Amino acid sequence: MDLIRHLRFFVSVADEGHFGRAATALDMTQPPLSQGLRRLEQHLGVDLIHRTRQGAVLTSAGRQLLPRARLLVDDAERLLAEAHRIANAHGAVHWGATAALPDRVVTACVGALRTAVAADAAVSTTVATSVDLVADVRSGLCDVAVIEHPALVDGVEVRPVVKVPRWLVVPSDHRSAGAERPTFPMLGGLSFACPPRAANPPAFDTVVDLLRERGLDAPTVPAPDDRTVFAAVAAGTSFGLTTMRPSSTPGVTWLRIAPQAVALRVRVVHRPGTDAYADAVDRVLYRERLR
Repeated sequence: MDLIRHLRFFVSVADEGHFGRAATALDMTQPPLSQGLRRLEQHLGVDLIHRTRQGAVLTSAGRQLLPRARLLVDDAERLLAEAHRIANAHGAVHWGATAALPDRVVTACVGALRTAVAADAAVSTTVATSVDLVADVRSGLCDVAVIEHPALVDGVEVRPVVKVPRWLVVPSDHRSAGAERPTFPMLGGLSFACPPRAANPPAFDTVVDLLRERGLDAPTVPAPDDRTVFAAVAAGTSFGLTTMRPSSTPGVTWLRIAPQAVALRVRVVHRPGTDAYADAVDRVLYRERLR
């Protein structure tokens, strides 16, 4: 049995308190997760989780073993990260970006990092959720990353928050598209196409709360990137937010509503000793900030 993999199942279920959410966080389906946890319990000879209708509850043994399990999982990630760095120890820079960051900023960051490192150094880019990027920086898989704010950033170095312009996009035939002064309540009846909450719970909750404060309580549908946002909007059923500047896109109209409020808030996170890389990326974000 792959002990570390099964311990990761246990830690995820304990953190989420729910098998379905844990499976989503691990990018797998629920049945193999549940089966894997049972195999771990059989291997250890103790029950770790009580399965209830409300969710997953730690047993007494589970509460006692969770800290040790977490240490083993974290140590395994650090080992992999260290091995990865050794295998690529030729001045390579590993950095990451949230999918919400516009392409023009991603490529500008790559260029800035190439300038900040040795001439023969490689720059590798990972596009992932803010939750995963923070974990990658914390474990050493990434040297620096741009994540959405707010986010849980314990265990990493952080830089100030920067606002990047963001627009609302709506179906071209929606009443708000032709309004002289569009408002949030006009979007009632449309769903909000946005990244799933698991990608970054604090940022997700902040945007949903903002919409409610402005008089719009819209159901959400998962859309992890601009492509899926635009597809949902063009279908006439959703609105969304994008950092892509207005362009001629069939079925989609850009709206400028409350630009300061809906701006994308991002920040640089990095591991200790990588200040030069963080400075390079931070300068790019500063140039792109909301004016």
